[in-house]
Amino acid sequence: MIKVIRASLLFLALGLFSQIAPADEYQDAINVFRNAGESSAYFDNSVGYAIFPTIGKAGIGIGGAYGKGKVYKDGKIIGDTSMTQASIGLQLGGQAYTQIIFFENDAALNDFTSGSFEFGAEASAVAITAGASASANTAGSSAGISAGKNDASNKSLGYRKGMAIFTVAKGGLMYEASLSGQKYSYEPLK
Repeated sequence: MIKVIRASLLFLALGLFSQIAPADEYQDAINVFRNAGESSAYFDNSVGYAIFPTIGKAGIGIGGAYGKGKVYKDGKIIGDTSMTQASIGLQLGGQAYTQIIFFENDAALNDFTSGSFEFGAEASAVAITAGASASANTAGSSAGISAGKNDASNKSLGYRKGMAIFTVAKGGLMYEASLSGQKYSYEPLK
């Protein structure tokens, strides 16, 4: 019975956080990263990016996250993508965040758009926040604070395996010490 309640709460929370974003919400999310410190330079130094205006994440012992996005190459949309994450461990709460993944070269973009891509536990994101939030990565999340959205910095020393990930918190609160993995799907435009 407890498992059913937990699963119901998880799906309810994910439903609240993960909405299909209208086209202008994609541009709004892109503008946040264009105007945020070091992440802005990645637009000029990458072949493309995947943007997720809203990723919803929730957990009570067992957790998950989901978000829909679009993939861009040379400033043009080339397809749709979605992210799913499952986690297990000490966690409680829910949060929503915006995420962008920059692709350093065609090889990284091709790897991501091959159909079904997974990040290993070593992948991490740089949080760009205006207050307390969380840094999303495939090994869990951690709290962080910065002065504002224009104070982005990439402490991971640039690209890792051809990709750089940044996040901006939108809301919620989640305590987490868990093991998780992110899986991305891709569908080219027709």
